[in-house]
This record gives sequence, structure tokens and C-alpha cells, in this order.
Amino acid sequence: MNHPNIVKLKEVIRESDILYFVFEYMECNLYQLMKDREKMFSEGEVRNWCFQVFQGLAYMHQWGYFHRYLKPGTFIIASESFVYSDFGLAREISSQPPYTEYVSTRWYRAPEMLLQSYLYSSKVDMWAMGAIMAELFSLRPLFPGAR
Repeated sequence: MNHPNIVKLKEVIRESDILYFVFEYMECNLYQLMKDREKMFSEGEVRNWCFQVFQGLAYMHQWGYFHRYLKPGTFIIASESFVYSDFGLAREISSQPPYTEYVSTRWYRAPEMLLQSYLYSSKVDMWAMGAIMAELFSLRPLFPGAR
């Protein structure tokens, strides 16, 4: 996938049956940015970041993939760009369930995933983004839990 809001794979290196993926350098991830923050983000900042994120998500879904593991740590940041990363659990939208029911960090899981359903769709990415958007405004998870 080639989109400004999806991390760029620069090189694949194979050494003794081990694959190494080299991605573009980014400054930090969203989790780090929120954790170190002392004051709230402005509405304009959140709006700009969410616009970028939803553009990347729309592109990903149009190409037939859903991420399934969205959380602040999967967004990496360079300058003013927000970029998706960590596609290790992504699936094709056209793939047939059952899907793994325990994918995703609990705070960002859609209700159907919390109920351990293996029948879910790309809509789980939208749920996670809603939870992340709320967290950007409050600097706290929308649905924190003990586990």
C-alpha cells in the first residue's frame, strides 16, 4: 500500500532464514506523545490528526484490508504526519471468519471483540479510532480496565 499515512517499507533483508523489515524513520508514536503531555491537545491538532488517520484508514479499507490492532502505539509521528504501522494482525476484508477473537488492546476493542465473537468486520477499526479520538481529547483511555 502506498499512502502518506501508512508507514513506508524501505527494504526487506533475509539472513539465514530470518526476514528483517526496514521501515522509514519516525520520531515517536502517539502513545509516547500523549504520555509525555502536560496539557491537552487543541481541537485543531486533534482534528488534523484524525483527518489524516481517517484518510489512511479509508485507503486501507478500500484496498481490502482492516488493521484489527489500532491503539495509540500503532500510530507513528514525523513532523505533522500521522502514519499507521504494525500490520502484523491485519486481515483481508474478503477473508472468511472465524477471526481471532482476542486481537487488539482491550481499551480499544469493539464490543463484538470484547464478547469474544469471531465474526467481526472492518468496523472494529472505526470503533478503535473513536476510542483513540476521545483519548486525544482527555489524555486518558475512554474505557480503561484492569486487564
